[in-house]
Amino acid sequence: MQGKLKCAIYSRVSTDNQAEIEFNSCEAQEAKIKSFITSQENMEIFKVYSDPGFTGANLNRPALSEMLNDIKERKINLVISYKIDRLTRSPKDFYQLIELFEKYGVDFISVTERFDTSTPSGRLLRNIMLTFAQFERELASERTKDKMLQRAQKGMWNGGLVPFGYKAENKKLIINETDANIVCSIYESYIAGDSVAKISRVVGQSKSRIFTILRNPIYIGKIKFIIGIIKCNIK
Repeated sequence: MQGKLKCAIYSRVSTDNQAEIEFNSCEAQEAKIKSFITSQENMEIFKVYSDPGFTGANLNRPALSEMLNDIKERKINLVISYKIDRLTRSPKDFYQLIELFEKYGVDFISVTERFDTSTPSGRLLRNIMLTFAQFERELASERTKDKMLQRAQKGMWNGGLVPFGYKAENKKLIINETDANIVCSIYESYIAGDSVAKISRVVGQSKSRIFTILRNPIYIGKIKFIIGIIKCNIK
């Protein structure tokens, strides 16, 4: 048996489709996969992972999680399912799984669909799928950036840690006049030559916060999306 590929058999069937349960049960899937493995000289069964009664719409399945952990521990060389949709029905999740398999050197076979990433044609298809997955991620990133720009153009706050001297109200970043006076005092004192330690004692703010304020370009308007600028009368 030495040198043979350690195969993980994965089966799944949901509980919302009676026909699927009757004619495509986990046992039936496993039997067909085992028959396929038996016909191959270079394969052996490592473990059967079965998720009866779980949807394929997400990856929250106990047997699947166990299999992925075993993959990360490099116990598995090959994952075999009856169909791709037994592994997942979500294209996004499928891309994610294929990327994880690739990372740990694991191939994937769907025995009824002739999808085999251990073959040149299967690897080509896998690479095309991963390329499209990356393309989709980049498109999503661009859409997010466009949405953030549109929000900023409307004077809306895009979220995150609100800088000292501002406050977030009704999805907008607004100058907090009380804290803004402290910010101005910090800059005025620093420009006058006072040490950060002295400024900290005077304004009652920690030295780390003062360093953050002095280094944050938001106070001179140099941010990606300008919402509003605290204006100090510094001479």
